[in-house]
Amino acid sequence: MGKFLAILGGLAAMAGGVILVVFVWWQEFYELVFGCIPPFLFFGGLIAFIAGISGIKDARRTKKLEEETEEEVVAEEEKEEEVVEEKEEVAEEIKEEEVVVEEKEEEEEEPKE
Repeated sequence: MGKFLAILGGLAAMAGGVILVVFVWWQEFYELVFGCIPPFLFFGGLIAFIAGISGIKDARRTKKLEEETEEEVVAEEEKEEEVVEEKEEVAEEIKEEEVVVEEKEEEEEEPKE
C-alpha cells in the first residue's frame, strides 16, 4: 500500500509543478531556462575541449607504443636470423667433421685390405 501512495504522491507533485510553472511562475521558469543555457554551453565546451586534448594524448601514446612494438619485433626477427645463421654454421661444421671422420675411417680401412 505504501508503494501506491508513493506513486500517487509523485504524480500529484508532478501535476502541481506543471500547473505552477505554466500558470504562476512562467516568467521565472522562462528566465531560469534561458539563464542555464550559457553555463551549459560553457561547461559542455570545456568537457569537449578536455576530451579533445585527451584524445590527442592517447593517439600520441598509441603511436609511440606501436613504434616501440615494431622496433621490438624487428629486433626479435634479427635475433632469430642470427640464431638460424649460427645453427646453419654449426650444421656445416658438423658435416665437415663427419666428412673428415669418414675420410680418416676410409684411410684406416685401406691399409687393412
